[in-house]
Formats: sequence, C-alpha cells, structure tokens
Amino acid sequence: WCPHCRTSISNAEVEYEDQAGHFWHLKYPFTDGSGYVELATTRPETLLGDTAVAVNPEDERYKDLIGKMLKLPLTDREIPVIADEYVDKEFGTGCVKITPAHDPNDFEVGKRHNLEQINILNDDATINENGGKFEGMDRYEARKAIVKELDDMGLLVRIEDYSHNVGTHDRCGTTIEPMIKKQWFVKMDELIKPAVKAVQDKEIRLIPERMEKTYFNWTDNIKDWCISRQLWWGHRIPAYYCDECGEVVVGHGAPEKCPKCGCTHFTQDEDTL
Repeated sequence: WCPHCRTSISNAEVEYEDQAGHFWHLKYPFTDGSGYVELATTRPETLLGDTAVAVNPEDERYKDLIGKMLKLPLTDREIPVIADEYVDKEFGTGCVKITPAHDPNDFEVGKRHNLEQINILNDDATINENGGKFEGMDRYEARKAIVKELDDMGLLVRIEDYSHNVGTHDRCGTTIEPMIKKQWFVKMDELIKPAVKAVQDKEIRLIPERMEKTYFNWTDNIKDWCISRQLWWGHRIPAYYCDECGEVVVGHGAPEKCPKCGCTHFTQDEDTL
C-alpha cells in the first residue's frame, strides 16, 4: 500500500533501497511478573498491532517460555509466546514480534497460529482507532512518541544503528506499508505452469543458462498478483456488490437481481485497473 498515492500496488512497482535505520531493543514483560523477553524491531510503531511473540521451537533459551503470556506495552492486551520455525535463532535476540496485519512474513505466521489481524493504519499511514492515544499521528510521529514512552517506562533497552532494504513506490518514492485490504488478485499458481514447462522443455532458452536458477526461484515463489488500484484513472472493474448479502457479481452492467438473495440493490466496485 502506498500512503502517498493511497492505492494498492504490485510487487513489480516496489523498488528497494538501502536506508539507514535503527534496531530498537524492547522489553515485553510477562503477565505473571516473572520477567520479560527482549526483542528488536525496525518499526516500533507496529507494536500496536502485535498479536504474539515468536521463538524458534528448537531454541533452548526459550523452550520453557512457549505458551506464556506477555503484557503488550502501551496497550491493555495480552499476547502469547508461540513457537514457529520462521524465527532465526541466530538473528537478533531470537524473539520476534508478530504483527500479522503489517508484515508479509508475520501474516503467514499468523495464519499458522490463528492469530488476530489488527490493522493500526489509515490509508494515509496515520494511526487509526486501534492505536489508542496515538490515534491520528503520522506513522513516524507515532514512532518517536512510542519510543519515548517505552523509554520512560524502562522498556527500551537500547538503540542500535542498522542499514536495511526498504520498499518504496517506484512512482513517488514513498516508503510502502504492508496492509491487509480487500483487493482483486490474479491467481498465479496455474498461470505460471506453462512458463515453467517452456523453460524446462527448452522451448525457451535462457542465456546464459545459469539464469535458470534465478528464473525457477522466481516461478517457484510467485505470489498472487494484485491488479486493483485505488487511483482515479483507469478502467473500473465491472464488479457489483449486493448491498444486502455482499454477493459479488462480475459482468457488463449491474445485474437485475442478486443470484444469492434476490436483492436488486448493487454498488459498483470503486477499484480501477
């Protein structure tokens, strides 16, 4: 999601650039008062949408903590310590905050563990009603306020410099935000098969041949393609939503009645291509 253009974008429209940033090391205390876990994040404002802290199930340091509950700082919520192989034991503290609504990897972890998805951002990247006292703040303004409050509470351990790749929109240069939204996607798992077979059968030759490894890495890990946009230009998707039951009908012109409930009231999809 581009907060400046206020539209969804595809992976092909994202450019990654090295940016100087920070790792904020934070304490998340246990609800039973027995101590805390320490984790590091480059985006402390997303703490407001955390629904778990994950550790690797083979990490001996944390095996006894799996299943315990943590008090999520600056909120009135409690979140669990979960075990997931996604966590790299050797990176950082070995504890990872999980924010399913604002990180693609966390989203996948959340699906595996049935975690709640809490969106904390409006379309312009200001904090929404799920952000409590930080509602209305710009994401970077909220970051500063949250870090200061955590420091005042004794929950900020340290800050270290960190350079990392950050995704930006190729049109406006704005840092993108992973967001959960209703969009239109092209399902790629079937579409990609002929492209794979053509290279495997040498109907298409890649030169140099070593590039096949890169090609198959791309085809093996391809994601569904988001084709809807919220920009003012372009062709509207001929999709209509039933105002009563939410049934989606795609075609030329609004249907006379809903095939599911019989209602005659429809709203056209506002998205464009």
